[in-house]
Amino acid sequence: MITMTREEKVETIAKRAARELHNGDVVNLGIGIPTYTSNYLPEGVTVILHAELGHVGAGPAPEPGHEDYYCANASGNPSSPLPGSSYVNSATSFALIRGGHVDACILGALQVDTEGNIANWIVPGKVMPGMGGAMDLVVGAKHVVVAMEHTAKGDIKIMKKCTLPLTGAKCVDRIVTEMAVIDVTDKGLVLIEYNPKFTIEEIQANTEAELILADDLKPMITEV
Repeated sequence: MITMTREEKVETIAKRAARELHNGDVVNLGIGIPTYTSNYLPEGVTVILHAELGHVGAGPAPEPGHEDYYCANASGNPSSPLPGSSYVNSATSFALIRGGHVDACILGALQVDTEGNIANWIVPGKVMPGMGGAMDLVVGAKHVVVAMEHTAKGDIKIMKKCTLPLTGAKCVDRIVTEMAVIDVTDKGLVLIEYNPKFTIEEIQANTEAELILADDLKPMITEV
């Protein structure tokens, strides 16, 4: 099996996840890999980035030397305000989420399972301040995409059933990894795209849940 560097994995995942976004979408990007997707939007696609801390209309990462550390994305890294962007309080920001005004949410995960359950906020025994805004996003956004590495230090992340505390139940629509694109359906997890660097057998070997091969299974498109 081909070994990819961390940087190659992140770029592959972010480029493919960016293709889930459509012109005019209001989009929330979670911590980690998801924040990179805004740098790889397809030509002709402009989205309105929403950050639950209260920024609507955030732009891509600024050029080095032009960072404003008062304007940051979910990972705490500098972002840039676009013309027409606004800053709102937390209550208004979450009203946008809970009111169904977020078209798509791309977030990372510790585990996802066959039913579309997601666990992404805590590993038992570790101290965390709380679940955070993800619990609202996974039920409030119209389209929920998990963008994550297929495995973590060799541990399986796409499960038959999540073993970690859930963030949300039956809420994930699609999973994007460096290996594959997988849809969550009422019949199970359907492999719709595969990275040609890996065989179908390698993808299944790194997935606990049984994958159903789509009738129109095709190679992943990662270029923008």
